[in-house]
Amino acid sequence: MQIEFKANKRVEQGTGASRRLRRAGQLPGIIYGANQDPVAVTLDHNELYHALRKEAFHSSILTANVDGTKESVVLRDAQWHPFKQQVLHLDFQRVSATEKLHLKVPLHFVNAEVSPAVKLGAQMISHVINEIDVACLPKDLPEFIEVDLKNLEADQSIHVSDLSLPAGVEVVHHGEGDPVVATALKTGGGAVADEGAEEA
Repeated sequence: MQIEFKANKRVEQGTGASRRLRRAGQLPGIIYGANQDPVAVTLDHNELYHALRKEAFHSSILTANVDGTKESVVLRDAQWHPFKQQVLHLDFQRVSATEKLHLKVPLHFVNAEVSPAVKLGAQMISHVINEIDVACLPKDLPEFIEVDLKNLEADQSIHVSDLSLPAGVEVVHHGEGDPVVATALKTGGGAVADEGAEEA
């Protein structure tokens, strides 16, 4: 998916300047990386507010059109107002076609309703993690990674090592072990629920 947004170079910086921008419906941001100087930019708040609500905006290579010059970037950080629906600042990192990048990619779970755990075991499937850190070249970055649950048996789990990754994409592990992505759980009350409570 091609996502492009407009930005203008920002001369005035500092808290007061940022406050004035926000009052005018603008949003301060910065673009950095790729062995180039950081560039302070001004963005349209409403345009970026709606873009941030799309999953793909957080896990895709974006095109920043800065005063007519386009460059490839990824979103690195979004600062939000503590209680208003207002974005305060955005950080973008330039990407190089020849350098691997690390990014969180969402997981899309499919076929839960046809899995043996649900159809035969009457269990529910819990999504333990909903995104995963990957490393890859920009051209290989997937918009999402699909987790196929069709073969998940009752009381079983799917781990990170079970995921089918696109070519050129590798998982970046934090810590040890093989994290659980999704697991089938018993539903209902009685002894099972009591057992679960004790284990918890």
